[in-house]
Amino acid sequence: MNSEHLTEYAGLPVVDFLSEGAEDQLLRQAARQARRNDEEAPTSVPQRERMDKAMTAPGDVAWRLRVAEDGEELADYLTRFVRDVDTTRVVALVIGDWGLYDDPEVSSAGVRDLLVEHAAAFPALRSLFFGDITFEETEISWIQQSDLAPLLAAYPRLAELTVRGTGDGGGLPDASTLALRVDEHAGLRSLTLQSGGLPGTVVRQVLSCGLPNLEHLELWLGVDQYGGDAIPEDLAPVLSGDALPNLRHLGLRNAQDTGLWLRALVEAPVLARLTSVDLSEGSLRGRDVDHLLASVPALAHLESLDLRHHYLSEEDTERVRAAFASAGLEVDLSEREVPDSDDPDDEYAYYPSVTE
Repeated sequence: MNSEHLTEYAGLPVVDFLSEGAEDQLLRQAARQARRNDEEAPTSVPQRERMDKAMTAPGDVAWRLRVAEDGEELADYLTRFVRDVDTTRVVALVIGDWGLYDDPEVSSAGVRDLLVEHAAAFPALRSLFFGDITFEETEISWIQQSDLAPLLAAYPRLAELTVRGTGDGGGLPDASTLALRVDEHAGLRSLTLQSGGLPGTVVRQVLSCGLPNLEHLELWLGVDQYGGDAIPEDLAPVLSGDALPNLRHLGLRNAQDTGLWLRALVEAPVLARLTSVDLSEGSLRGRDVDHLLASVPALAHLESLDLRHHYLSEEDTERVRAAFASAGLEVDLSEREVPDSDDPDDEYAYYPSVTE
Protein backbone atom coordinates (compact mmCIF):
# COMPACT_ATOMS: atom_id res chain seq x y z
CA MET A 1 0.00 0.00 0.00
CA ASN A 2 2.64 2.57 1.02
CA SER A 3 5.72 0.37 1.26
CA GLU A 4 7.02 0.98 -2.26
CA HIS A 5 7.15 3.91 -4.63
CA LEU A 6 4.78 3.98 -7.55
CA THR A 7 5.95 2.34 -10.73
CA GLU A 8 2.80 3.25 -12.67
CA TYR A 9 0.29 6.06 -12.39
CA ALA A 10 -2.62 7.14 -14.58
CA GLY A 11 -1.86 4.18 -16.82
CA LEU A 12 1.68 5.42 -17.48
CA PRO A 13 5.10 4.24 -16.29
CA VAL A 14 6.61 6.44 -13.59
CA VAL A 15 9.99 7.98 -14.42
CA ASP A 16 12.11 10.04 -12.04
CA PHE A 17 13.43 13.43 -13.00
CA LEU A 18 16.71 13.07 -11.15
CA SER A 19 17.65 15.87 -8.81
CA GLU A 20 21.27 16.96 -8.57
CA GLY A 21 23.02 14.50 -6.31
CA ALA A 22 20.50 11.71 -6.88
CA GLU A 23 22.45 10.12 -9.72
CA ASP A 24 25.69 10.16 -7.70
CA GLN A 25 23.90 8.44 -4.83
CA LEU A 26 22.53 5.79 -7.17
CA LEU A 27 25.96 5.22 -8.69
CA ARG A 28 27.50 4.77 -5.23
CA GLN A 29 24.82 2.28 -4.30
CA ALA A 30 25.34 0.39 -7.54
CA ALA A 31 29.13 0.38 -7.02
CA ARG A 32 28.74 -1.11 -3.53
CA GLN A 33 26.48 -3.81 -4.91
CA ALA A 34 28.94 -4.53 -7.73
CA ARG A 35 31.80 -4.96 -5.24
CA ARG A 36 29.72 -7.42 -3.22
CA ASN A 37 29.10 -9.38 -6.41
CA ASP A 38 32.73 -9.08 -7.51
CA GLU A 39 31.62 -7.18 -10.62
CA GLU A 40 32.79 -4.05 -12.38
CA ALA A 41 31.17 -0.85 -11.11
CA PRO A 42 28.65 0.65 -13.55
CA THR A 43 29.18 4.07 -15.09
CA SER A 44 25.50 4.86 -15.48
CA VAL A 45 22.23 3.91 -13.80
CA PRO A 46 18.94 2.74 -15.34
CA GLN A 47 17.14 5.75 -13.86
CA ARG A 48 19.25 8.09 -16.00
CA GLU A 49 18.62 6.05 -19.11
CA ARG A 50 14.86 6.04 -18.48
CA MET A 51 14.88 9.76 -17.83
CA ASP A 52 16.80 10.57 -21.01
CA LYS A 53 14.44 8.43 -23.06
CA ALA A 54 11.35 9.98 -21.45
CA MET A 55 12.55 13.47 -22.28
CA THR A 56 12.06 12.66 -25.97
CA ALA A 57 8.37 11.87 -25.33
CA PRO A 58 7.45 13.58 -22.05
CA GLY A 59 3.74 12.89 -22.41
CA ASP A 60 4.24 9.13 -22.43
CA VAL A 61 5.26 8.86 -18.77
CA ALA A 62 4.22 10.06 -15.34
CA TRP A 63 7.07 12.22 -14.06
CA ARG A 64 8.08 11.78 -10.43
CA LEU A 65 9.50 14.91 -8.81
CA ARG A 66 11.46 14.45 -5.58
CA VAL A 67 14.64 15.88 -4.17
CA ALA A 68 17.56 13.84 -2.89
CA GLU A 69 19.45 14.24 0.33
CA ASP A 70 22.19 16.87 0.02
CA GLY A 71 20.84 17.77 -3.40
CA GLU A 72 19.53 20.96 -4.92
CA GLU A 73 16.86 23.12 -3.41
CA LEU A 74 13.28 22.27 -4.30
CA ALA A 75 12.67 25.57 -6.11
CA ASP A 76 15.81 25.19 -8.22
CA TYR A 77 14.91 21.59 -8.98
CA LEU A 78 11.43 22.39 -10.25
CA THR A 79 12.73 25.34 -12.27
CA ARG A 80 15.24 23.01 -13.95
CA PHE A 81 12.50 20.48 -14.71
CA VAL A 82 10.43 23.16 -16.43
CA ARG A 83 13.52 24.31 -18.33
CA ASP A 84 14.84 20.91 -19.44
CA VAL A 85 11.60 19.04 -20.14
CA ASP A 86 8.86 20.09 -22.53
CA THR A 87 6.31 20.35 -19.73
CA THR A 88 3.60 21.52 -22.13
CA ARG A 89 3.29 17.81 -23.02
CA VAL A 90 3.34 16.43 -19.46
CA VAL A 91 0.01 14.83 -18.55
CA ALA A 92 0.85 13.20 -15.20
CA LEU A 93 2.99 14.18 -12.21
CA VAL A 94 3.92 12.21 -9.11
CA ILE A 95 5.16 14.37 -6.24
CA GLY A 96 7.49 12.55 -3.88
CA ASP A 97 9.86 13.58 -1.10
CA TRP A 98 9.78 17.38 -0.87
CA GLY A 99 12.62 17.65 1.65
CA LEU A 100 11.84 15.18 4.43
CA TYR A 101 15.48 14.11 4.64
CA ASP A 102 16.34 17.56 5.96
CA ASP A 103 13.21 18.20 8.02
CA PRO A 104 10.77 15.30 8.59
CA GLU A 105 8.14 17.80 9.73
CA VAL A 106 8.25 19.99 6.60
CA SER A 107 4.80 20.43 5.08
CA SER A 108 3.77 20.16 1.45
CA ALA A 109 3.01 23.90 1.30
CA GLY A 110 6.33 24.65 -0.39
CA VAL A 111 5.92 22.25 -3.29
CA ARG A 112 2.24 23.23 -3.55
CA ASP A 113 3.20 26.88 -3.98
CA LEU A 114 5.83 26.02 -6.58
CA LEU A 115 3.34 24.01 -8.62
CA VAL A 116 0.90 26.91 -8.45
CA GLU A 117 3.65 29.32 -9.52
CA HIS A 118 4.53 27.14 -12.53
CA ALA A 119 0.95 26.22 -13.49
CA ALA A 120 1.24 27.89 -16.89
CA ALA A 121 4.05 25.47 -17.78
CA PHE A 122 1.72 22.46 -17.41
CA PRO A 123 -1.30 23.11 -19.68
CA ALA A 124 -1.77 19.39 -20.40
CA LEU A 125 -1.57 18.15 -16.80
CA ARG A 126 -4.51 15.87 -16.03
CA SER A 127 -3.30 13.52 -13.24
CA LEU A 128 -1.49 14.38 -10.02
CA PHE A 129 -0.33 12.08 -7.22
CA PHE A 130 0.61 14.29 -4.28
CA GLY A 131 2.72 12.45 -1.72
CA ASP A 132 4.44 9.35 -3.15
CA ILE A 133 6.20 8.83 0.18
CA THR A 134 6.86 5.39 1.64
CA PHE A 135 6.80 4.46 5.31
CA GLU A 136 10.60 4.18 5.21
CA GLU A 137 10.74 7.90 4.40
CA THR A 138 8.05 8.82 6.91
CA GLU A 139 4.93 7.14 8.27
CA ILE A 140 1.74 8.05 6.44
CA SER A 141 0.26 9.70 9.54
CA TRP A 142 3.35 11.92 9.83
CA ILE A 143 3.16 13.32 6.30
CA GLN A 144 2.56 17.03 6.76
CA GLN A 145 0.03 18.10 4.18
CA SER A 146 -1.42 21.57 3.57
CA ASP A 147 -4.36 23.40 2.05
CA LEU A 148 -4.53 22.07 -1.50
CA ALA A 149 -7.39 24.29 -2.65
CA PRO A 150 -4.96 26.71 -4.36
CA LEU A 151 -3.52 23.78 -6.28
CA LEU A 152 -6.93 22.75 -7.62
CA ALA A 153 -7.71 26.34 -8.49
CA ALA A 154 -4.46 26.66 -10.45
CA TYR A 155 -5.19 23.51 -12.48
CA PRO A 156 -8.86 23.70 -13.55
CA ARG A 157 -8.38 20.93 -16.13
CA LEU A 158 -6.98 18.43 -13.62
CA ALA A 159 -9.02 15.22 -13.86
CA GLU A 160 -7.36 12.96 -11.28
CA LEU A 161 -5.97 13.81 -7.86
CA THR A 162 -4.53 11.42 -5.27
CA VAL A 163 -3.27 12.75 -1.94
CA ARG A 164 -1.33 10.64 0.55
CA GLY A 165 -1.38 11.76 4.18
CA THR A 166 -3.60 14.19 6.01
CA GLY A 167 -1.07 15.52 8.48
CA ASP A 168 -2.32 14.68 11.95
CA GLY A 169 1.40 14.54 12.64
CA GLY A 170 1.43 11.81 15.25
CA GLY A 171 1.09 14.48 17.90
CA LEU A 172 3.61 16.91 16.43
CA PRO A 173 3.01 20.34 18.00
CA ASP A 174 3.15 22.30 14.73
CA ALA A 175 1.50 19.74 12.47
CA SER A 176 0.26 20.97 9.11
CA THR A 177 -2.99 19.34 8.08
CA LEU A 178 -4.77 18.70 4.81
CA ALA A 179 -7.52 21.05 3.71
CA LEU A 180 -9.43 20.79 0.44
CA ARG A 181 -12.34 23.13 -0.14
CA VAL A 182 -13.14 24.72 -3.50
CA ASP A 183 -16.39 26.27 -4.67
CA GLU A 184 -16.27 24.34 -7.92
CA HIS A 185 -13.92 22.22 -9.99
CA ALA A 186 -15.65 20.90 -13.08
CA GLY A 187 -12.62 19.03 -14.39
CA LEU A 188 -12.04 16.58 -11.55
CA ARG A 189 -13.20 13.02 -12.30
CA SER A 190 -11.28 11.06 -9.65
CA LEU A 191 -10.29 11.93 -6.08
CA THR A 192 -8.43 9.65 -3.67
CA LEU A 193 -7.37 10.54 -0.12
CA GLN A 194 -4.94 8.04 1.40
CA SER A 195 -4.61 8.21 5.16
CA GLY A 196 -3.89 6.26 8.31
CA GLY A 197 -6.63 8.32 9.94
CA LEU A 198 -8.99 10.53 7.94
CA PRO A 199 -10.53 13.41 9.93
CA GLY A 200 -14.23 14.03 9.56
CA THR A 201 -13.49 17.70 8.93
CA VAL A 202 -11.63 16.80 5.73
CA VAL A 203 -14.47 14.57 4.55
CA ARG A 204 -17.00 17.35 5.16
CA GLN A 205 -14.81 19.85 3.33
CA VAL A 206 -14.51 17.61 0.27
CA LEU A 207 -18.24 16.93 0.12
CA SER A 208 -19.01 20.64 0.35
CA CYS A 209 -17.01 21.25 -2.82
CA GLY A 210 -18.70 21.67 -6.16
CA LEU A 211 -17.46 18.57 -8.02
CA PRO A 212 -20.23 18.00 -10.56
CA ASN A 213 -18.29 15.55 -12.72
CA LEU A 214 -16.56 13.45 -10.07
CA GLU A 215 -17.01 9.77 -10.88
CA HIS A 216 -14.51 8.10 -8.53
CA LEU A 217 -14.16 8.85 -4.81
CA GLU A 218 -11.82 6.79 -2.64
CA LEU A 219 -11.26 7.47 1.05
CA TRP A 220 -8.79 5.64 3.30
CA LEU A 221 -10.53 6.04 6.65
CA GLY A 222 -7.90 4.68 9.04
CA VAL A 223 -8.07 4.57 12.82
CA ASP A 224 -8.98 7.06 15.52
CA GLN A 225 -5.51 6.78 17.06
CA TYR A 226 -4.18 8.70 14.05
CA GLY A 227 -7.01 11.16 13.60
CA GLY A 228 -9.52 8.93 11.84
CA ASP A 229 -12.72 10.23 13.38
CA ALA A 230 -14.85 10.27 10.20
CA ILE A 231 -18.28 8.68 10.66
CA PRO A 232 -21.07 7.86 8.18
CA GLU A 233 -22.85 11.10 9.05
CA ASP A 234 -19.89 12.99 7.60
CA LEU A 235 -20.63 11.33 4.25
CA ALA A 236 -24.35 12.07 4.44
CA PRO A 237 -24.34 14.35 1.33
CA VAL A 238 -22.92 11.60 -0.87
CA LEU A 239 -24.71 8.66 0.76
CA SER A 240 -28.03 10.42 0.27
CA GLY A 241 -27.24 10.92 -3.40
CA ASP A 242 -27.47 14.70 -3.15
CA ALA A 243 -23.78 15.42 -3.70
CA LEU A 244 -21.55 14.21 -6.55
CA PRO A 245 -24.32 13.46 -9.08
CA ASN A 246 -21.99 11.56 -11.45
CA LEU A 247 -20.38 9.32 -8.83
CA ARG A 248 -20.04 5.72 -10.01
CA HIS A 249 -17.30 4.33 -7.77
CA LEU A 250 -17.07 4.69 -3.99
CA GLY A 251 -14.15 3.39 -1.98
CA LEU A 252 -14.43 3.34 1.81
CA ARG A 253 -11.14 1.59 2.39
CA ASN A 254 -8.78 0.90 5.25
CA ALA A 255 -11.53 1.32 7.89
CA GLN A 256 -11.27 0.49 11.57
CA ASP A 257 -14.87 -0.78 11.45
CA THR A 258 -15.65 -1.81 7.89
CA GLY A 259 -18.93 -3.36 9.00
CA LEU A 260 -20.19 0.04 10.11
CA TRP A 261 -19.52 1.52 6.68
CA LEU A 262 -21.04 -1.50 4.94
CA ARG A 263 -24.30 -1.05 6.83
CA ALA A 264 -24.38 2.67 6.07
CA LEU A 265 -23.75 2.10 2.38
CA VAL A 266 -26.31 -0.69 1.92
CA GLU A 267 -29.00 1.59 3.35
CA ALA A 268 -27.92 4.58 1.25
CA PRO A 269 -29.77 5.86 -1.85
CA VAL A 270 -26.48 6.44 -3.67
CA LEU A 271 -25.82 2.70 -3.90
CA ALA A 272 -28.31 2.25 -6.72
CA ARG A 273 -26.21 4.31 -9.15
CA LEU A 274 -22.81 2.96 -8.18
CA THR A 275 -21.14 0.42 -10.45
CA SER A 276 -18.29 -0.49 -8.11
CA VAL A 277 -17.63 -0.44 -4.37
CA ASP A 278 -14.30 -0.89 -2.60
CA LEU A 279 -14.32 -1.85 1.10
CA SER A 280 -10.87 -3.42 0.98
CA GLU A 281 -7.90 -3.19 3.35
CA GLY A 282 -10.30 -2.99 6.30
CA SER A 283 -11.58 -5.07 9.19
CA LEU A 284 -14.60 -7.16 8.18
CA ARG A 285 -15.01 -9.94 10.75
CA GLY A 286 -17.35 -12.65 11.92
CA ARG A 287 -19.90 -10.28 13.44
CA ASP A 288 -20.40 -8.70 9.98
CA VAL A 289 -21.16 -11.89 8.10
CA ASP A 290 -24.93 -12.04 8.64
CA HIS A 291 -25.37 -8.47 7.50
CA LEU A 292 -23.05 -9.03 4.54
CA LEU A 293 -25.11 -12.03 3.43
CA ALA A 294 -28.34 -10.08 3.88
CA SER A 295 -26.87 -7.30 1.72
CA VAL A 296 -26.33 -9.50 -1.34
CA PRO A 297 -29.53 -8.34 -3.11
CA ALA A 298 -28.64 -4.67 -2.58
CA LEU A 299 -25.11 -5.14 -3.90
CA ALA A 300 -25.75 -7.64 -6.68
CA HIS A 301 -26.09 -4.98 -9.40
CA LEU A 302 -22.44 -3.93 -8.95
CA GLU A 303 -19.84 -4.76 -11.54
CA SER A 304 -17.14 -4.96 -8.86
CA LEU A 305 -17.03 -5.44 -5.07
CA ASP A 306 -13.63 -5.47 -3.37
CA LEU A 307 -13.40 -6.91 0.16
CA ARG A 308 -9.68 -7.74 0.21
CA HIS A 309 -7.88 -7.79 3.57
CA HIS A 310 -10.52 -9.06 5.99
CA TYR A 311 -10.80 -11.19 9.12
CA LEU A 312 -13.50 -13.65 8.09
CA SER A 313 -12.95 -17.32 8.87
CA GLU A 314 -12.32 -19.69 5.99
CA GLU A 315 -15.86 -21.01 6.34
CA ASP A 316 -17.44 -17.55 6.37
CA THR A 317 -15.28 -16.47 3.44
CA GLU A 318 -16.63 -19.30 1.32
CA ARG A 319 -20.23 -18.62 2.45
CA VAL A 320 -19.93 -15.00 1.38
CA ARG A 321 -18.21 -15.88 -1.88
CA ALA A 322 -20.90 -18.44 -2.76
CA ALA A 323 -23.76 -16.08 -1.90
CA PHE A 324 -22.47 -13.36 -4.19
CA ALA A 325 -21.58 -15.83 -6.93
CA SER A 326 -25.17 -17.10 -6.92
CA ALA A 327 -26.24 -13.49 -7.50
CA GLY A 328 -23.82 -13.16 -10.42
CA LEU A 329 -21.17 -11.06 -8.69
CA GLU A 330 -17.59 -12.24 -8.20
CA VAL A 331 -16.18 -10.67 -5.04
CA ASP A 332 -12.50 -10.22 -4.22
CA LEU A 333 -12.04 -11.88 -0.82
CA SER A 334 -8.28 -12.36 -0.97
CA GLU A 335 -5.82 -11.44 1.79
CA ARG A 336 -7.60 -13.15 4.67
CA GLU A 337 -6.01 -12.04 7.94
CA VAL A 338 -5.92 -13.59 11.41
CA PRO A 339 -6.86 -11.31 14.35
CA ASP A 340 -4.47 -10.78 17.24
CA SER A 341 -7.16 -11.78 19.73
CA ASP A 342 -10.15 -14.12 19.95
CA ASP A 343 -12.28 -11.32 21.38
CA PRO A 344 -14.59 -10.15 18.56
CA ASP A 345 -15.07 -6.79 20.28
CA ASP A 346 -11.35 -6.05 20.61
CA GLU A 347 -10.99 -3.33 17.98
CA TYR A 348 -7.20 -3.36 18.23
CA ALA A 349 -7.10 -7.01 17.18
CA TYR A 350 -8.65 -6.17 13.81
CA TYR A 351 -6.38 -3.56 12.31
CA PRO A 352 -6.90 -2.16 8.83
CA SER A 353 -4.00 -2.38 6.44
CA VAL A 354 -2.51 1.11 6.86
CA THR A 355 -2.52 2.99 10.16
CA GLU A 356 0.59 4.78 11.45
